Amino acid sequence: MAQFTEEEKMLRRIEKRFSKGVVEYGLIEDGDKILIGLSGGKDSLALVELLAKRARVFKPRFSVVAVHVVMRNIPYQSDVEYLREYVESWGVPFVLYETEFDATTDTRKSPCFLCSWNRRKALFTVAKEQGCNKIALGHHMDDILETLLMNITYQGAFSSMPPRLVMKKFDMTIIRPMCLVHEADLIELAQVRGYRKQVKNCPYESQSSRSGMKGILKQLEEMNPEARYSLWGSMTNVQEELLPIKNL
Repeated sequence: MAQFTEEEKMLRRIEKRFSKGVVEYGLIEDGDKILIGLSGGKDSLALVELLAKRARVFKPRFSVVAVHVVMRNIPYQSDVEYLREYVESWGVPFVLYETEFDATTDTRKSPCFLCSWNRRKALFTVAKEQGCNKIALGHHMDDILETLLMNITYQGAFSSMPPRLVMKKFDMTIIRPMCLVHEADLIELAQVRGYRKQVKNCPYESQSSRSGMKGILKQLEEMNPEARYSLWGSMTNVQEELLPIKNL
């Protein structure tokens, strides 16, 4: 029987969970043209590799293109040439798109929200220009579970980031093909592949609560090693009769 190295086991885990997410949630269909939102972090770099490999499979037939959005008024130093070379090494076209936003135009929203919203708008713009019908984002299982915990804690809402979200207003579908992939494996992949880290100097990053939720998720897994799977399962096992639902 063949013996796999730890690196091979990690790659097999990632590809198995990636494929399961794609199939289970119907994320890729024949004829799709998918725009990859490439931030330059480990998750989006891994997504380029995984989708590029998947596109070589005979069915379903689809194509991909990657875009890196530069927000001119945020001192986030991207190594654009490295990103371009990496993406093109997988046979994926690379697009660079520059934009900016004015945080004073809407003081009701945090600058972090406005930056994120304008990046998302840029993705829709490029997707339309490139003739894409789907946008793939690099969120993994940990991201989705952390968002679930954040929304429960801060918004009072039982919601998260779905693997597939149809945006009828924009005639576009958002997909998260790495929805079942664990961040720990992506960290290991980044080390194996030698991803070059981008320099982050965002002045609004300290306002984010996500780093705190990473710690909470870790604590839950220390209490119950199967906690992430229980949390994931809870999103499709809502027992309304056991919840305080108001009478209309």
